[in-house]
Amino acid sequence: MWQRSVCVGLLALALGYLCLLGPELAPSALRHLSASLLGGLRRARSLEARMVAAWQAAIVRPARGWARVAVGVNACVDVVLSGVRLLEALGLEPGDGRNHLVLNSQQDLKEAFAHFMGKGAAAERFFSDAESFQHIARTASEHPGAQLYVGGNAALIGQKLATNPDLKILLCGPVGPKLHELLDDNVVVPPESMQERDEFHLILEYQAGEEWGQVRAPNANRFIFSHDLSNGALNMLEVFVSSLDEFQPDLVVLSGLHMMEGQSKEMRHRRLLEAVASISDIPTDIPIHLELASMTDQDFMSNIVHQVLPLVNSIGLNEQELLFLTQAASGPHASLGSWSGVPDVGVVSDILFWLLKEQGRPAQRASDLTRVHFHTLAYHILATVDGFWGNQAAAVAAGARAAGTQACATETIDASRVFLKAPLEFVTSQLEAPARVSLNPDEPVVSWQREGISFHFTPVLVCKDPVRTVGLGDAISAEGLLYSEAYPQ
Repeated sequence: MWQRSVCVGLLALALGYLCLLGPELAPSALRHLSASLLGGLRRARSLEARMVAAWQAAIVRPARGWARVAVGVNACVDVVLSGVRLLEALGLEPGDGRNHLVLNSQQDLKEAFAHFMGKGAAAERFFSDAESFQHIARTASEHPGAQLYVGGNAALIGQKLATNPDLKILLCGPVGPKLHELLDDNVVVPPESMQERDEFHLILEYQAGEEWGQVRAPNANRFIFSHDLSNGALNMLEVFVSSLDEFQPDLVVLSGLHMMEGQSKEMRHRRLLEAVASISDIPTDIPIHLELASMTDQDFMSNIVHQVLPLVNSIGLNEQELLFLTQAASGPHASLGSWSGVPDVGVVSDILFWLLKEQGRPAQRASDLTRVHFHTLAYHILATVDGFWGNQAAAVAAGARAAGTQACATETIDASRVFLKAPLEFVTSQLEAPARVSLNPDEPVVSWQREGISFHFTPVLVCKDPVRTVGLGDAISAEGLLYSEAYPQ
């Protein structure tokens, strides 16, 4: 670090001396030397600082933005605290990790947390025992390190969008008194959406390198669990759709389908059919974005792919959800069991291409899906069918910037507090003749095309010491949507 500082200082002195000698030099020589020294100054800055400066130039508002956004239908209060501290407060001893699709006991909680902490992967689970969950929730909320926040994908996206004073936000979901108190004044909640009690979700965070027994986290992340019946049954979906006539939004953001995994298969099947009918009632001239979240039932995910995705225009998802989606729907790279380190860009690109080509608008069957916002810790990709979306270079850069600022809890990105984790070189496909891309920090948004589908890639500047990891995906998708423009069809 000190070598770079010395280099910058010497270059700055040289540039100042050059200015003093300016009158005695030929104009062409002065221009050449000035350009060389300025280029040296740019190169001497860190990769992170160069990327921040390039993003600032690239992130521009769309020609035609949103004015009214309706968001639904999952909402709750998040109780955020250290996972290790909570498990210690519950008297649970460290042990081997094991994945559980549903948590039935504190033992299941301990094993599932250790499993995902060891992988550094985000996960969300349903806790089936109401009485045991209430005990854990009380212990968590009374813990000295616990903090209460707006929770639920819909509420988080609405809260993020509401920071823009030009936007009017409608939020439908099970909103209790504490959540209503936490929401931004710019968020409108229909009276039918209010309920007497809040739904609480427990967010167990861990830091990079944190240890619990033999488990060591490779990076910071979080494990979420709840006993949430209102969101699990999508109780507010019909209220949400019926409120759209009066609110007249020009964008609808939908989330919460993953919460149905806590229901029985029969209940889930029936409710999904009702959800499909309700979504079909939304006027077709209003773009719909669907935010996905962690799921474990492949049949349920397959049903969402084939029944819900054709009804929406855009989806947002992370690396775990993308891999699970291709496994559930027998897409490309479905045999890949899990990601090893940073997800391969070519593999991700192949799955996104298949998703839009086979499940989206270019498919032979009717589908409205034309946009996918993929986000992982190290980078983001926005894939869109040509002719439907604009300003996507700015949108993907804005989403990546939001990841850096929210994780570090800063207004702007501090280049000294973040680092570049994305590959500096990658291929754009692992299935077809790929292009090889070398990343230029001064032009960090890279784009390529494949059969009428455009891809926009940008790295993420990862926070070295993240303050809060929960809600990052929702903030990313919200910011990406804020800078996106949907072309009238």
